[in-house]
Amino acid sequence: MESPGRIAFTIGSFEVMWYGILVALGIVCAFVVIIYRAPKYHGISADRTVNLVILILVAAIIGTRVYYVIFQWEYYSANPSEIFNFRAGGLAIHGGLIFGCLMAAVLARIYKEKFFNIVDLFFVGIPLGQAIGRWGNFFNSEAHGVHTDLPWAIVVNGDTVHPTFLYESIWCLILFVVLWKLDNKRIFTGQTFLLYCMLYSAERFLVEGLRTDSLMVSLPGGEFRQAQVLSIIVIIVAAVVYLLFYKAQKKKEIAASGEVDDKSEEE
Repeated sequence: MESPGRIAFTIGSFEVMWYGILVALGIVCAFVVIIYRAPKYHGISADRTVNLVILILVAAIIGTRVYYVIFQWEYYSANPSEIFNFRAGGLAIHGGLIFGCLMAAVLARIYKEKFFNIVDLFFVGIPLGQAIGRWGNFFNSEAHGVHTDLPWAIVVNGDTVHPTFLYESIWCLILFVVLWKLDNKRIFTGQTFLLYCMLYSAERFLVEGLRTDSLMVSLPGGEFRQAQVLSIIVIIVAAVVYLLFYKAQKKKEIAASGEVDDKSEEE
């Protein structure tokens, strides 16, 4: 299988890219899910959710570019005019997730909502958006892996390579279904978000090892794939926080059951 090309259609001299169409479609689908679920499962009104969606989306888009530019600063410092050339590519999902979460924290204070309730809501829909948006990499013939002779390989520049975009797309679709079901009956606030952090990071760590275009970071011991380093950190932190939240919830349940027993004895 080989990409049919980057351009979906043209309007006059303006070229509309498949990448932009698929990323936009992914964003729309993710936020339809978020707005649908907000009142029923998270107690946030539809009007407020729309405000959250718009502001968090703006922050996330900025974050995807800022993050990429930071890790490619040698190039962009020499070509500053290219920093704002979004059409040339260069977006990093981790930057979008980080900036989106930071905006969610700010909005949680402004609207007096629980931060973990907001991110739980958003991180049900986000994997669906990722599953769709990743197909933009296929049309751009980017974000692919090393050579392989597997039957599902794609062809890039005449070579058969791992379709790493496809691996992540399938994983994110599965993650969307799993988190949808689990979020319906959360044990504690923050559970959905923390599970996303662990499960997506595990997949990203494995798939990143196959890619040929990874952003790199210099650490003691040499050059490492930035996404793998971040994934390890996120998995550890999220697992620790998950355990702490889970134990705290169990203590609350034990305390509540004890109060019920005391009341029953008094009666």
